[in-house]
Amino acid sequence: MERGNLTVISEFVLLGLSSSVEQQHLLSVLFLCVYLVTVSGNILIILAIGSDSCLHSPMYFFLSNLTFVDICFTSTVIPQMVVNSLTGTWTISFSGCLTPFFFISLVNMNSLLLCVMAYDRYVAICHPLHYTALMNPRLCVHLVAGPWVVTYLYALLHTGLMARLSFCASNIIHHFFCDLNPLLQLSCFDVSVNVMAIFTVGSVLALTPLICILISYGFIFSTILKITSTQGKQRAFSTCGCHLSVVVVFCGTASAVYFSPASSHTPERDTLSAIMYTAVTPMLNPFIYSLMNKNMKKALQKTFCKGRVFYQKS
Repeated sequence: MERGNLTVISEFVLLGLSSSVEQQHLLSVLFLCVYLVTVSGNILIILAIGSDSCLHSPMYFFLSNLTFVDICFTSTVIPQMVVNSLTGTWTISFSGCLTPFFFISLVNMNSLLLCVMAYDRYVAICHPLHYTALMNPRLCVHLVAGPWVVTYLYALLHTGLMARLSFCASNIIHHFFCDLNPLLQLSCFDVSVNVMAIFTVGSVLALTPLICILISYGFIFSTILKITSTQGKQRAFSTCGCHLSVVVVFCGTASAVYFSPASSHTPERDTLSAIMYTAVTPMLNPFIYSLMNKNMKKALQKTFCKGRVFYQKS
């Protein structure tokens, strides 16, 4: 389509992960394996939490939502990338780029849920006698519903801002999926509003949870240090260790992509960071929680035993 002397682009070409066809096929198989491990691991976490009454608590309710978000987020990006690589079809329409934006925005849902989980740990450790009253079922539902609403509105904002742009310079996206920064680099119109939205609204959604997490853990560590029993300190730290590990990995990779200066963005760096937070982090989360959490480890063992018994009976 033409507008004046400019040819307006309505279709894009994704470059994928490599310029070599053989490497693309090899990487697609690798990512398919990563995706299967991610989905199966997160589904096991959800099944273990649902089947074990000992895990029917706010902490594991939030964890089950986090794992569900990881499944949705990864399923938006990785399967399509694998299909594109195996079929050799890397073209995508502009509307096709905008459609997955809601699911890609689930990266913000992750940060908000991690903040909620930090607050849950703060109440459990700093106010244990009031934990049941404070973290009641109604509040837990609201603490999960809030991030979903915020994520939807944030995705709607970027979809609307992106829909007003036109692309007339190049249709080649140096990425394996339609992300915000690679698309903005191709626009021949003023993208200052989009960039401002990323750094203002995006920063609020990223920094507010991070600050709340830091404040929560400041109080948590202060309370733990006052515990005289060594066993009590170890028990308190064990409930926070896995959550802190997930926070560090997730926040580090996401901020490297979205909150670094535009001049520092290179296709290789953006692709590597995107691989980390779309594939590696969701895959690591089930391992972190299952290996570092004794209750989750026991629940998973029970789930495997039930599955084995069911398989033998059938």
